Amino acid sequence: KTPHPLYRRLRRGGDRPDVLKTEPDPPLQGRVLFSFDGIPPPPSAARRSERLSKNRGRRIRRPRRNGCDLVVYYSMLVSALSQGLLYAPMALGVFITFRILKTPDLTVDGSFVFGMTACAAVTIAGHPVLALFVGAAAGALAGFFTALLQTRLEVEPILSGILVAAGLYTVNYTVLGGQSNLYLQYDTVNAAGSPVKEASPTVYKSFSALFSGVDSPFLDGNAQVLLLTLVIVVLLTAALGVFFFTRPGMAIRATGDNEEMVRASSINADLARTAGVMLANSLVALSGALLCQQQRYADLNCGSSMLVMGLASVIIGQVLFGDRGIVGGLISAVGGSLVYRVVIQAAYKVNMPSYTVKLLSTLIVVCALAVPLIKRKLASTGKGAAA
Repeated sequence: KTPHPLYRRLRRGGDRPDVLKTEPDPPLQGRVLFSFDGIPPPPSAARRSERLSKNRGRRIRRPRRNGCDLVVYYSMLVSALSQGLLYAPMALGVFITFRILKTPDLTVDGSFVFGMTACAAVTIAGHPVLALFVGAAAGALAGFFTALLQTRLEVEPILSGILVAAGLYTVNYTVLGGQSNLYLQYDTVNAAGSPVKEASPTVYKSFSALFSGVDSPFLDGNAQVLLLTLVIVVLLTAALGVFFFTRPGMAIRATGDNEEMVRASSINADLARTAGVMLANSLVALSGALLCQQQRYADLNCGSSMLVMGLASVIIGQVLFGDRGIVGGLISAVGGSLVYRVVIQAAYKVNMPSYTVKLLSTLIVVCALAVPLIKRKLASTGKGAAA
């Protein structure tokens, strides 16, 4: 067949005479391979039916899945568990105020950020381990003022927590140097003599240096954070379990159970309540300090909805693991924090917008609060039917 003139002109280089070919174009064999616009024409109807008849009944081979999905889900689970352990000290602090002291303490949002900002300032100075203790001490100081308002000025517990949290906003803003966030980095000079920013050392960075020669997807940065935070939380939970069986710890427990009886027993109930509130807020601030060193910055807005998160962890732990004494309550609070973060991570997996996380947290708290009531209703219904 004779090729189309447009096809011959394209083969020869267009209309440019300097690139024209002298040899004639070979004739095309069979069907035309190119259409006029340079796009191959679609196969004919007979050719399509031939392909369909040839592939009819043939099993479709799907590509085999490798271990990438397993690694992705493992990384998501480890990330959620590491975040749950970072917030576990805060859940322990909320458990002390709401379950042991039976006092609604709203200082949590302010003391969490106070521990974070104090930790950031000391970490930038080059003392990452000391920064954790300073952050916990900052939370204890916030708890002291909350308890002072409750015991000396006889301010309602809810109002005293709100007042201290509102005042801590200015304190935190001042600690951060008049800015809303502060990265863990300091000014230094490079080899060329130019001023540069260098990342400050943290406890997680020092712990990761131990695994510098390990190249495994199952021991990434999140897994290393999980290991170190797990050790801290286990030691902290064990220490609290021992403390609440000592004389000061039992005084705090007795004050929460029956304050009038404690006062009649010549025990200083105000001192016990002050110690309990200080201990709870120091744990909350320690959680903020750990989070600060893990994410390498401090932010004023990180304390938003911390109280709701702590309550959700405590209530979820109580529903799932039960309320079996002080030690059981401490362990259930930690477990509730882990479960809560796994649920939030699953919500992110289904492409839930980030601005709906607070609504999801509220719904989780409401559902967890409704579970005991539903159990009692079902039990009473079962007893009535049996009678």
